[in-house]
Amino acid sequence: MELSPEDSLRLNVMLANQPQAIRIDESRMVMYALSEKGEMEIPLNPTCRDEQYLKQIREMLSMHVLGSPSGYPQHIWSRMGHLSNENLEDLLLLGEPDAVVAVAYSSELTDELARKVWWALEDAENARQMLRSPQIVQGDMGPVLAAFLVEFLPFETEAEKIMDTMQLVLQPGLLEPAVVEDLWKRGRRKNAFYVGFLATLPDTLPGAAGQLSPHPEWHETLREMADQGNRLAALLHRVMSSSGQIWLATFRQVLEKPGNQDVVDRSLEVAADYFSAARPEGKADATLEELSEEAGLWVNDRGNALAQQILDMDSTLTEKLRALRVLSGSGYGLVRPVFGRTDAIGTLMRRKLQPVMEPYLKYVAQLLA
Repeated sequence: MELSPEDSLRLNVMLANQPQAIRIDESRMVMYALSEKGEMEIPLNPTCRDEQYLKQIREMLSMHVLGSPSGYPQHIWSRMGHLSNENLEDLLLLGEPDAVVAVAYSSELTDELARKVWWALEDAENARQMLRSPQIVQGDMGPVLAAFLVEFLPFETEAEKIMDTMQLVLQPGLLEPAVVEDLWKRGRRKNAFYVGFLATLPDTLPGAAGQLSPHPEWHETLREMADQGNRLAALLHRVMSSSGQIWLATFRQVLEKPGNQDVVDRSLEVAADYFSAARPEGKADATLEELSEEAGLWVNDRGNALAQQILDMDSTLTEKLRALRVLSGSGYGLVRPVFGRTDAIGTLMRRKLQPVMEPYLKYVAQLLA
């Protein structure tokens, strides 16, 4: 089997013009090539079954680009982490969606490569992956990918992907303030949206601007302690600020009615990061009972100089410090006794979680004015 004469001629002309990327619309049997001058369209004229013909096309492209007809992924991408930018450019000329995905996942991805990847394969997972690169976020493609993901959000059904998307698109500089405000409003109907805000914009949540600290009597003293290097004072100052209070209220709202286990797990991970200054030794993997007992010992330890400095200012802050320590230990260990025995979601999951979540949220309430 051979390519039709007209296809062979057009493909050779196209390759001679050094395209930047190639994609194939298999349903319409059309090949597209991106060049500096724009986009070229080549209707294909199969001489056999479409899938066999496309295999021949890709073998020809692979032979031209790589010197081997084996195509993706039997060649150099087995060492994907060691590919140079030149190798990555080659993968975009194979007409293989999997090869395009490999470029999107490369640590060597540049803003220009991201533009070509996006032309070759507009896909939500590709967009998410590329937005994990600071270079892409700061480049011209960052806002383009973020806008696509926002438009695609109504079609996402999995909470995990919604949370991933939110954390990525809320990175500074990607969205206009009005779009961010609209995404915040969507959280009222689906609180997986809020988890992304809690993770990415913890100190600039919508609604925090202009509000006063609920405890002005502590405000200046805690800030002075923080300036002197007391990380606990800095954390308490953060939590008791207007933005911190909105963060806590939103966090509580998410955990009062989570849709599934993914939302619970991710929320607890976000909390561990938010309160991490109270646990410099690293994340915990413990039950709530274990965390509560340990926090009581921790806050009363005279050797805990940072905590004692705060208590010397106001001894009534003992329970707030204890709450900081417990919440800093948030993680899967809290819910393992429940999630380790059930895959329930919705109302049934929330009912099973009640013995853990009710006392856990009391620690959140300790910090809410």
